[in-house]
Amino acid sequence: MTHMEHLFLFGSVMVASWFLFTYFWPRMILSVYKRAILVKGGGDGPIPVNTLYTEPQALFADPLHAPASASKLMTTGVNHDTLSTVGWLDLSNGPQVLHVPDMVGRYYSVQFTDPSKNTNFAYVGKRTTGTQAGDYLVTGPGWKGKLPSGMTPISSPNNSVLVLGRVLVEGDSDLPTAYDLSKQIQLTPLSGWQPGS
Repeated sequence: MTHMEHLFLFGSVMVASWFLFTYFWPRMILSVYKRAILVKGGGDGPIPVNTLYTEPQALFADPLHAPASASKLMTTGVNHDTLSTVGWLDLSNGPQVLHVPDMVGRYYSVQFTDPSKNTNFAYVGKRTTGTQAGDYLVTGPGWKGKLPSGMTPISSPNNSVLVLGRVLVEGDSDLPTAYDLSKQIQLTPLSGWQPGS
């Protein structure tokens, strides 16, 4: 092989490697994150599909002295001003209703990520939907049901969805209130949802 042929081969391998890395790396990371959620959980055991788990109040208050049972999912990337909520949705058996309480002007966000493309496709929170209580119907691709009255639709491009929520903690004395609000962010299957529940 000539020098030019070697350079062309090396360049082709590098381009292919770069493509494979940029294509598969985000999916691999999300796969690890999904396993961490569904198998390891946040320290209290696995987090079931279509369930939201809120970071324990004690872990948020003292992240440097986390109990041995605490998961790396909740202790890495310590966040000092927002409580974290996490879950993995499977919409193949039907939509889920996300309920958020009245946050009374407090900053919060619930982010929806399509793991197949590692893209955020929807947000619920102070900056996008306000801080009033609300119900949001999260549907998978091709869902053909009827939207219940008073509910806001969120259409997912994928049946698998990563959900990440955050609620602002305004100080040590505010932690119990923020934690209570975080725990009120809940999911319910549409088939079991009742207005006002």
